[in-house]
Amino acid sequence: MSGAYEDETTFDALPPAPGRGFAETWWGRAWLKALEDTALDGQQLKKGRARARAGAVGAVTVRPGRVTAVVKDRDGTAYRADVLVQELPDAEWDRFLETAVERAGHVAALLDRDMPPHLVEDAAAAGVDLLPGLGDLDAECACGAWDHCPHTAALCYEVARLLDRDPFVLLLVRGRGERRLLEELTARGTARAGAEEAVAEPEGVRADEAFATGGILPALPSPPPAPEQPGGPPSLDAETDPGADVDPSGLELLAADAAWRARRMLAEVLAGADSPGGGTGRGPGGGLGDAPLTVAQDAVRLAATAAVPVPVPGVVARLAAGTGRGPVDMDLAVRAWRFGGAAALAVLEEEWVPEPASAARAEALVAAAGEDGGRPVLRALGGARWAGPGGDVQVRLGRDGRWWPYRREQGRWAPAGPAGRDPGTVLAALLEGDDAG
Repeated sequence: MSGAYEDETTFDALPPAPGRGFAETWWGRAWLKALEDTALDGQQLKKGRARARAGAVGAVTVRPGRVTAVVKDRDGTAYRADVLVQELPDAEWDRFLETAVERAGHVAALLDRDMPPHLVEDAAAAGVDLLPGLGDLDAECACGAWDHCPHTAALCYEVARLLDRDPFVLLLVRGRGERRLLEELTARGTARAGAEEAVAEPEGVRADEAFATGGILPALPSPPPAPEQPGGPPSLDAETDPGADVDPSGLELLAADAAWRARRMLAEVLAGADSPGGGTGRGPGGGLGDAPLTVAQDAVRLAATAAVPVPVPGVVARLAAGTGRGPVDMDLAVRAWRFGGAAALAVLEEEWVPEPASAARAEALVAAAGEDGGRPVLRALGGARWAGPGGDVQVRLGRDGRWWPYRREQGRWAPAGPAGRDPGTVLAALLEGDDAG
């Protein structure tokens, strides 16, 4: 495999396939025939077909000579399954490429995701067997079976579904990825058509020269809008051995976070200003448009991301341990971050004393809250904290002038909601929530 090409593709897990065949194309059926002719135990194939039909096969990774996936048993036990196929040597690839460019329809069919029978027949006549035959599909599985087991059989049935969609899957496992193959076909086709003739210089002006003349900007089209949602991270389960020192869930979290941040940066560039919500922490990249986050702050941001929509096992605990926080401290920090990002986290973890001017304004607001009929009086605790009635609620003043509600939970003060500009309103909402509960 050439280092200039990324001859490896991972396909997302396909949905279950109840009550349907696994191969609709003739080349997909040929793949299954090679499996059924190779396996010694028909019962194992039957079990594998049932697992594939139930959607037990995870993401499938295809590379030259090998197909890999994680397959789950009925009890949820997961096994890494590999199906090995002999790669074609370079000499056979040369003969296949020459065969493919001899007929223009061969290349056109491949681009349409079709595998014309004539191409396979012509290649076979040249001594190149693209489709696997008897004994060509070898099996390796973490369950320890020496022949095809339900896990490798399920993987083969799933590959047949992938082959129906894209015959380049077969060509990749035989040793050539789509990009490399098309480049080689194009080069040979150009040579056959007479690449030695000089290509005429196209009429017109070079793009950089035209741009340098000025006056072209108004004619440029508007840039496309940013995507509504960032792309999803790749699935890494099929590529990570259970004992490897890599956490797939943590790596997927970092990839998803990078995609979210990249989309936000693009939106800010297209809008010409910071997008709404900058620094509020309402998304996984809260604080992106503000001052750079410290390591401890960014760990809390990632921990808040790791729990949405479902918790990522172990990641939050590792982030807490790496920043010297206990589980309870990290939980409180995550709750603060979700209410207001870095600003809310600072209110939770920092104690500060307002300057005289800020303190005077705060006291005036607190006094006004007590004068407004029906509102409880706040009692100063020192610094930037005031207690509400009963001693189990607080409002805290942030450095940005906003007030944050807090509630005592199991002996610790916990963030209880988003910030507001008036301490009395914040406290009233907090107490109303207590009454409703």
